[in-house]
Amino acid sequence: MPSKLLLRVTASVTGSLALALSLTACGGATGASSSDGSKGGEKTVTVYSADGLKSDKGDGWYDKVFADFTKKTGIEVKYVEGGSGEMVQRAVREKTNTQADVLVTLPPFIQQADGKGLLQAYRPQGSDKVNGGDKSADGKWTSVVNNYFGFVYNKKELTTAPKTWEELLDGKYKGKLQYSTPGVAGDGTAVLIKAMHDFGGKEPAMEYLKKLQANNVGPSSSTSKLAPKTDKGELLVANGDVQMNFAQSKSMPNLGIWFPAKDGGKPTTFALPYAAGLVDKAPHTENGKKLLDYLLSEDAQKLVSEVGGGFPARTDVKPTDANAVELTRIMGGVEVFEPDWADIDKNLTAYVDAWKSATGS
Repeated sequence: MPSKLLLRVTASVTGSLALALSLTACGGATGASSSDGSKGGEKTVTVYSADGLKSDKGDGWYDKVFADFTKKTGIEVKYVEGGSGEMVQRAVREKTNTQADVLVTLPPFIQQADGKGLLQAYRPQGSDKVNGGDKSADGKWTSVVNNYFGFVYNKKELTTAPKTWEELLDGKYKGKLQYSTPGVAGDGTAVLIKAMHDFGGKEPAMEYLKKLQANNVGPSSSTSKLAPKTDKGELLVANGDVQMNFAQSKSMPNLGIWFPAKDGGKPTTFALPYAAGLVDKAPHTENGKKLLDYLLSEDAQKLVSEVGGGFPARTDVKPTDANAVELTRIMGGVEVFEPDWADIDKNLTAYVDAWKSATGS
């Protein structure tokens, strides 16, 4: 039977459309609470985030906006990064002794975090400018950077990008292909979602991924680690996402972005936004609110494409910088489908278990 994931295909993203629209997108403190809701009146805020928005070279979107936020407010940002599922799991383990103030993760893990009672309602300033599909109706989370799932390839070793899933079964990719772990990494889980969409259901997708396992290097908890390997030629193909890989390509000249199609079909993708929520019983609740407000401020959103290589979450921010133009070109001709996130949230464990069984992982 066709999967419920195959819901709706939106128009291809071309030309000015991607620019005109914000398209639908890894020691506890002690002491008495101060009047701002922070323990001990600490001027800090702790962010647990999926990887991709911070750069090892210090020139990523987080690097810029965190520095600006600290300069403006005097609040220091403490940052912890990992795979989307990894960050949620860590927050769950710390639920009786909460460490994080703000959680940023990709779907379906932001929905999972909400379902586990990790988030409290807060609608940041500017969230009224975010599309309804990019935020929760109850104010538990909102997208701060829009993004799309994709793959990368080594442009030096491969003269053209692969076009189809089926091409990846070729023997030349044996030991030269890797994707991050579903259920742990947001982009790894996205491999399952896209495969189930493109192949028309869970069973045919698992049948394909079972075959692909012959070429797969093995698990990776973090997607961001795969791009450097691809740039160096250790891998020919890996999964990723447009924002992260576009930003990485500035210092990795051999990195190219592509979108697999099923043989005979069109390349597809879906929105995979960085969604942020205020952690329930956060040690620095008011500081967390201030940071969320700043992430959605016009100043920060205007830097999403120029600095971060992503798509603004606010529909009223329409960048025209060189990165925005190039991102429009990359997305040209790619069909954007909308997953059934409620179904994925409900059945994620079953989908990941089916993947483990099919691949022997």
